[in-house]
Amino acid sequence: MRNWWPLTAVCLGTFMLLLDITIVNVALPAVAVDLHAGFGDLQWVVDGYVLGLVVLLLSAGSLADLRGRRRTYVAGLALFAAASLGCGLAATPAMLVVARGLQGVGGALMFATTLALLSNSYRGRERGIAYGIWGAVNGVATSIGPILGGVLTEHLGWRWIFLVNVPISVIAILLALRVLAESADPGARRIDWAGVLTFSVAMAALLLGLTGTASWSPWMYPLAALALAAFVVVEWRRAEPMLDLKLFTRPAFPAISFAAMTMPFALFSLFLFLALWLQSVLGFSPVEVGLTFLPLSLVALVVSPLAGKHLTPRLSARAQIGAGLVIGGIGVLLFLGLDKDSTGTALLPGLLVGGLGVGIASPRLSSTAMSVVPPERAGMAAGANSTFAQLGNALGIAILGVLFTRHVATSLAVSGAGAGNPGFAAAVAGGGTPGLLAATPEPQRAALAEAVDTAFTTGLNHVFLIAAIVAFAGAAATWFVTVPAESRQDDRPADLGTVETVA
Repeated sequence: MRNWWPLTAVCLGTFMLLLDITIVNVALPAVAVDLHAGFGDLQWVVDGYVLGLVVLLLSAGSLADLRGRRRTYVAGLALFAAASLGCGLAATPAMLVVARGLQGVGGALMFATTLALLSNSYRGRERGIAYGIWGAVNGVATSIGPILGGVLTEHLGWRWIFLVNVPISVIAILLALRVLAESADPGARRIDWAGVLTFSVAMAALLLGLTGTASWSPWMYPLAALALAAFVVVEWRRAEPMLDLKLFTRPAFPAISFAAMTMPFALFSLFLFLALWLQSVLGFSPVEVGLTFLPLSLVALVVSPLAGKHLTPRLSARAQIGAGLVIGGIGVLLFLGLDKDSTGTALLPGLLVGGLGVGIASPRLSSTAMSVVPPERAGMAAGANSTFAQLGNALGIAILGVLFTRHVATSLAVSGAGAGNPGFAAAVAGGGTPGLLAATPEPQRAALAEAVDTAFTTGLNHVFLIAAIVAFAGAAATWFVTVPAESRQDDRPADLGTVETVA
């Protein structure tokens, strides 16, 4: 390629926004200690970013077409930089969560424009090379996120996982303004702001209901239902909807959408709970946690292009995606059996098998979503596929988090640990074990440590079982995925295929 500066400008933004999905997991115990955050706060540190990302992912492309792709990309970079600074300077959990949500919005503005910017910058063979490098950058970002997060957290502090984005964003903005040409589509459809608002309220209310412990939390469920109903009405009646609900009248589209949700739900959402177990119970350093998670990312990164090259031409979409989900579910089942004597190496078989499942399923998810809808809706289908994948991660953290905390509390109550302390179980679930043990007199410390270890692994084992069932349900849903004959020749790994591997 003769001019690689436009590719560099685009890849810098993509790298940061994808990195910030995975980099934060290993820093959560440090965040909990520094900001006195509870388990629900930690859930929202992850889900706040995902929520900000998904609510605009379907509409940001239309905004870019109307207002200019370079302008939208630069605006996303600027917002991402400002929000990253806010994350790094946050003094309370609430401030961090709000800043993470704004980070997600900036990430959506960037992500929705990247392929269009590359398409406008390159032609012919160079465009294909640019897409390939962009996809590789996506994979590398997901792979090194836990390691980089561990290094920054351990040696500089957790705030630097966000602060490092600021200078990189400034460089990316200056480079984008210099090397990227502006492009727009005057005939593009207008933004469906009513759809964005109702969808945002529905998802936020649902997650608040699932993760909240306040007296008003149960009221979030009817609010979520009302907002979702309003979203359906708005989208059904709108001439240019954010999401064409008629796509769901084709059995293949809801099936592939559900399948796209299940892998992040069943596998990637577990990283939050595993990171807390490894650090707060086993005493791993942040770098050691990152190294523990690395096998899954590396296996997925290696297997994904091989599956796209060798399996996609030979297997049907339902067979390849279904097999990937079944293997991913088996990987989760291999986590089962943790107890108070388990070490981090007990996770290795599950991580390796889980990475194999992700690598097999991921290349086919986006391409199949686009193949089962009319050609004029292919872009919307790809965006919806990425949106559902990220929602699967957010819902997994929220739903599995509820089950996890309940089982931890039940186990602790049976053992009598923390009796008389109403916040004890929540502190254990949120990674507060080191502080609790330090405050316990030496004679009782060993017994308390054993009770906490047992409670934590009991909660994890229940979560693993539910997660595996969800993965198998996703595999079953692929039975309804049938690619039209005229689309099969184009059913190849899509440019957005790497997104489904993001944790």
